[in-house]
Amino acid sequence: ALETLKMFEKKDSRVKSAAATNLSFLYYLENELVQAANYADLAVNSDRYNPAALTNKGNTVFASGDYEKTAEFYKEALRNDSSCTEALYNLGLTYKKLNRIDEALDCFLKLHAILRNSAQVLYQIANIYEIMEDPNQAIEWLLQLISVVPTDPHVLSKLGKLHDNEGDKSQAFHYYYESYRYFPSNIEVIEWLGAYYID
Repeated sequence: ALETLKMFEKKDSRVKSAAATNLSFLYYLENELVQAANYADLAVNSDRYNPAALTNKGNTVFASGDYEKTAEFYKEALRNDSSCTEALYNLGLTYKKLNRIDEALDCFLKLHAILRNSAQVLYQIANIYEIMEDPNQAIEWLLQLISVVPTDPHVLSKLGKLHDNEGDKSQAFHYYYESYRYFPSNIEVIEWLGAYYID
């Protein structure tokens, strides 16, 4: 696949940009970040209006830890294509890293309007509300999430923990028990259920 993509490097700028974007992504997945960054630069230089190239460049910069610069690449990708969901999702994650929680929430809420049943987006919104110390909103979004992935033991145990923190032991028991049914090896869940039965 790499050899085939490398043949396209000699073509016109759009084809070159697409090929370089794909090569960059492949190197990124193989954790060869220097090569990924080189091809990301080539892709952006070949076609500055390619949102996939800009998003990919943002990904390589994210891996280097320069989150402010990363956000700029994602924002530029969104200026070129406002429906680029990858750039919007990654911008939300970048804002979380920068502790710009309100802006991260805004990104994920916009994304939710586009991708109504995306488990990843629902999880991120719930997680942000948890960071903002708004357990009721976190619970609401996690309930939406389990309507999409009803057997996810991590989400079920998180719901149990939130209900427990709110003092609702019966709901906490329900979600911890459901979590245990799907993943009976989670020590934290087993400990909570053991303590519940002792009480």
